[in-house]
Amino acid sequence: MNWLSDWQIRLIQLLAIPGIVIAYYLFLFHQELVVIVCTGDGWDDCGAVSGPDAPYSKIGPVPVALIGLTGYVFIFMLVWLQDWVSFIDDYLPEIMVGVTGIALLFSLWLTALEAFVIHAFCRYCVVSAVIILIMFALAVSHLRSVINASKT
Repeated sequence: MNWLSDWQIRLIQLLAIPGIVIAYYLFLFHQELVVIVCTGDGWDDCGAVSGPDAPYSKIGPVPVALIGLTGYVFIFMLVWLQDWVSFIDDYLPEIMVGVTGIALLFSLWLTALEAFVIHAFCRYCVVSAVIILIMFALAVSHLRSVINASKT
């Protein structure tokens, strides 16, 4: 792996760290282990979006924050494992576009729920969605640079 040509992948891994922190914080909030800093009035209502009693804060018995935490850890580990698993190293650009693309679709769905169904936003969820959007753009950029490098 060349550090200069893989800067997008390393930045994705770096962005996974605040994503992990945010998702873990929201998971703890969902489990009622921490108090969250949101006003609870107007558009900014984390309790209505990701609180323990929020109707869309779980998919079945699984908290959405736990799904996000797992996703961020998975993205971080993919980059870390590329040095030891040749399959991941060979296909990391494609895998990363796929994984971050799925995460982006999931984030867009959750953001649409916030906007059109819940009528409130969680500031931490919005930051997480922006992180995922940046990760996806970096993954596409990396894939394009790998494709362009293979043509020359």
